[in-house]
Amino acid sequence: MAGAVALVGGARRRHKARMTRWRCLFLGLWGAGLMLGPASAFVPAERDPLAAALALPVASELVGARDAPRFAWVEKAAGVRNIWIADRGGPARQVTDYRGDDGVELSDLELSADGSALAFVRGGDPEFPDDALPNAAAEVSAPPQQVFILATQGGAPELIGAGHSPVLAADGRRLAFARHGEIWLWEKGREARKLATVPGEARRLAWSPDGARLLFIDHRDDHSFIALLDLAGPSLRYLDPGLGFAVEPDFSRDGRRVAFVHYVEPPAGAAEDSGPYWSIRVADVMTGRTRTLWTAPSGAGARFEGTRGKDIYWSSDGKLVFPWERSGWLHPYAIDAIRSGTPADLTPGDFEVESYFLDAGGRSLIYAANSGDLDRRHVWRRPLAGGAAVAATGGRNIESAPTLGGDALAVIATDVTHPAYPALVDRGLKPFKPVAAVPDFVDPETVRFRAADGVEVHAILFKARGTGRHPALVFVHGGPRRQMMPGFHPSGYYSNAYIFNQHLAQRGYTILAVNYRSGTGYGARFRDDPEQARAGASEYRDVLAAGRWLAARADVDPARIGIWGGSWGGYLTALALARNSDLFAAGVDFHGVHSMLRPLPGNLSPEAQTAARQLQWDSSPLGAIERWRSPVLLIHGDDDRNVDFSQSLLLARELAARHIPYRELVFPDERHSFLLHSHWLASYRAAEAFLDETLKGRTR
Repeated sequence: MAGAVALVGGARRRHKARMTRWRCLFLGLWGAGLMLGPASAFVPAERDPLAAALALPVASELVGARDAPRFAWVEKAAGVRNIWIADRGGPARQVTDYRGDDGVELSDLELSADGSALAFVRGGDPEFPDDALPNAAAEVSAPPQQVFILATQGGAPELIGAGHSPVLAADGRRLAFARHGEIWLWEKGREARKLATVPGEARRLAWSPDGARLLFIDHRDDHSFIALLDLAGPSLRYLDPGLGFAVEPDFSRDGRRVAFVHYVEPPAGAAEDSGPYWSIRVADVMTGRTRTLWTAPSGAGARFEGTRGKDIYWSSDGKLVFPWERSGWLHPYAIDAIRSGTPADLTPGDFEVESYFLDAGGRSLIYAANSGDLDRRHVWRRPLAGGAAVAATGGRNIESAPTLGGDALAVIATDVTHPAYPALVDRGLKPFKPVAAVPDFVDPETVRFRAADGVEVHAILFKARGTGRHPALVFVHGGPRRQMMPGFHPSGYYSNAYIFNQHLAQRGYTILAVNYRSGTGYGARFRDDPEQARAGASEYRDVLAAGRWLAARADVDPARIGIWGGSWGGYLTALALARNSDLFAAGVDFHGVHSMLRPLPGNLSPEAQTAARQLQWDSSPLGAIERWRSPVLLIHGDDDRNVDFSQSLLLARELAARHIPYRELVFPDERHSFLLHSHWLASYRAAEAFLDETLKGRTR
């Protein structure tokens, strides 16, 4: 299936992408194709550099076994998704044999404690597991979302049932999973059976150490509870239900207690010294009696902020490790689970911890952070008993998702020329399998500049190949809780964006990827600017400064500066074109937000609601559309669950009414982060052709 590119507000014309040649080297692969393993089909990439780079294998979902040096991960190459397994010192093995760019996700990998079994989910949307099933390939019926289990030494996957979020008991013979508020149990040799139904969505299932109970979050949209499901019976209990969100539950090592975070959302306009808004609570499993161990004070860190992974851990000596931003940077802290006291910062310094966990013995902290280099991430170890942190990785690589398999530590690694691959830390980041590369990519530079209000902004510069004055682009990431780095991004979405930026640099564009305020990596004050988004769009000041920084360069033609981005980056692209068509001559807007009008909280007075709504409108691209003059390419899938398709419909109508030229590329049944590789390729080809016409063809 492919979308159609149409010219609106002018003559309809066909465009053929003009692509220069640059070499692509595939280590262990042949030509421009990809050999996915002995059990899979040969998937030829199209004979152009963009297609070849986008077809490179990208690894994700890295998991390890608790008691064995065994790892599993998902690899996607040219849209074909499969699972691989490797042991420390052994060759990687492909253990599934799915073929074709079908848009069906593989997710929720879970290895048994000894590594002999692997559970996983095929189908559905991992971000919205209980939502309507995606069908990006336009099949006559949507592919199901199903839980499978397979023996890691060989054999075909066994279908367990419809659902998601599988968790294996320590013995590997029982598996619990969820679907639409239901908890299901599979036991080896038996059919799966339903244990319980809850009104909300069951999240973060976890077994107790003795295998007698299941712990989970019952999420109910505007609040959530921590629930315990006793398998004997079975019976369901809620631990200290309250007014707010209960999250991050974790069993103590002996299974007798459960720790969790309880928080409430601060009201609109809350002062920085207000609060408290969150606390750490500990419940007795047998009695359900719960006490508040510690409450965050007002001021810095009064609002709960977690990582993208698990956040609560019990140490071997009875401490709880949890995230806090008291210093203005997200760090793990430790507190005595019995005597409470003042939490101790385990990673002091002006840097941000992206993810962390404790080793199997609960004595050491392992974390990924941008310590010493705010624009890259590396992995560190620190003993909880005291002592300095020791760097486990470093240099110009980027490492994330540290994972233990037994006593072996692995990461997802990237660099300037290699997309995400799994590698062993104790073997000098040795990959588990041959890694594909694009050696002709330019070496991105990290730069800094200041916005008009004095805020320092970090950015990544891709210099155009060739001499003379070049057209240029500002790239704005989505999220906005995100950070671009000087190399391949571990996320598949931004790995693709990095390839496109590199491709454009090869084609003679200079690109500046701006890490604007409201993004991660540079501390809480930068991330939580009080005037961002609907409160004034302060992040646009950084985008505007990026455009002006490019315009001042001797190697950039200031009349040929464009902008592109997706999601929140699509919002900022549209805002740039609406407010500053004098600077931004064209833009490519992937699934952006165009009206910032949203329902307002009930704690505002009628006068305050009116002022807040006006500010939302003034922060919207539509609020400045009368000044919009530059052409734009709008790209959107109409089954987007993150940014509603109506946002692009609304903008297109308003552009047409004002005779502002735009093109459109629409993918029926596609999600926010496109599930089909062919849709990414079609999007970037359309974007390149559009930019070539609107920027390369433009003269001073």
